[in-house]
Amino acid sequence: MARGTIRYWAAAKAAAGTAEEPYEAETLAEALDTARTHHPGELTTVLRRCSFLVDGAPVGTRGHETVRLAEGGTVEVLPPFAGG
Repeated sequence: MARGTIRYWAAAKAAAGTAEEPYEAETLAEALDTARTHHPGELTTVLRRCSFLVDGAPVGTRGHETVRLAEGGTVEVLPPFAGG
């Protein structure tokens, strides 16, 4: 099981009530499932609209269950941003 940090930005930060927290998971899907369990309600809705970076690399359309997490890694949770 890999351990790292999940960082929430903008609306995800507001919904989670924290800027970051540790994760312990093998895949992005597992880390997000744990986040949903710890922060039920608004965060679940916000995560549906988010994009994700894992160790600086965009996840894009890859299935979250296929995205492996590294020991000491970082998951960035990025809601859609307004503006130009």
